[in-house]
Amino acid sequence: MTDTVLVTGVSGFIGGHVAAELLRRGYAVRGSVRSLSRAAEVRTAMRDAGSDETRLEICRLDLLSDDGWAAATAGCRFVLHIASPFALAKPKDPEDLVRPAVDGTTRAVGAALDAAVERVVVTSALANIQFAPAPRGHLFTAADWADPDDRGLNAYTVSKIRAERAAWEVADAHGLRDRLAVINPGAVVGPLLTDDPGTSVSAIQQIMSGALPMVPDLRMPFVDVHDVADAHIEAMTSEAAGGSRTILAPDHTVSLVEVAAVLRERLPEASGDVPRRAMTTWLTWLASVVVRQLRDNRWLIGSDQRFDSGPAETLLGRPLRAVPDAIEETGRSLVARGLV
Repeated sequence: MTDTVLVTGVSGFIGGHVAAELLRRGYAVRGSVRSLSRAAEVRTAMRDAGSDETRLEICRLDLLSDDGWAAATAGCRFVLHIASPFALAKPKDPEDLVRPAVDGTTRAVGAALDAAVERVVVTSALANIQFAPAPRGHLFTAADWADPDDRGLNAYTVSKIRAERAAWEVADAHGLRDRLAVINPGAVVGPLLTDDPGTSVSAIQQIMSGALPMVPDLRMPFVDVHDVADAHIEAMTSEAAGGSRTILAPDHTVSLVEVAAVLRERLPEASGDVPRRAMTTWLTWLASVVVRQLRDNRWLIGSDQRFDSGPAETLLGRPLRAVPDAIEETGRSLVARGLV
């Protein structure tokens, strides 16, 4: 009998890559979407990724409704909860992000443990760790936690912190902490499976399309989506992953200025609109006074952060993929889909 894995948010960037890799490895996938109108799009994406979509079942789940969660988890060996609202800019009401993230995670983890799955893996965020109070030069590890009451954090980060805390609380309430594993990825990039670039890839899309007159000094912990997919799958069965958080990012950040340089070097034929002028750190800070997206992400301006990538490489059994290669692949995917 084929093992079945529930993947929530299968129509998203990470969820799609995770589902495609699961199918390639022989698992059956039950993928959830918010609207069944996206079912055909998901199946097409799986076929285009070279996966056997005949072992893919699509179901509808709403992060804000109890309907369907028991049925969706029934008969599953593993649950991967990836679905979550995602936006870097602050919404008018932060609860528009926080409530679905927290309620959806509570429902997913609770339903998974009630269904006696062997492991539930939750996609959290490196933001939960990298924005913890720390001295300059600090090596961030899984022991670090950002404070959701910090007024400098954007609504997305607050939603991810509260959602991850809710996951651990549900696991502890069931007395099954070792059945929960959390993955904390950085800014995920890589080839697209659909025409929706998502938030992290959008940063590269903006650079390539010439939407930015200058490249701001934002420094981000980019990670290849293939590493993210593999880490989720390894976390399903790794004994060490149970009851643990795993940072999924290289040991340092990469600036958007470096991203632009990689694109110009490796995709010269598609880089005519890539800005050549870099915005200095102080100018980026100044621009953040009037540019909302920069203001909401001030902690990424000129920030050379370091991360403990050892546990991720132990989980994967190999080094993380090189960030420049992931950026190049992202750029080629955007060109191929006519998105730049």
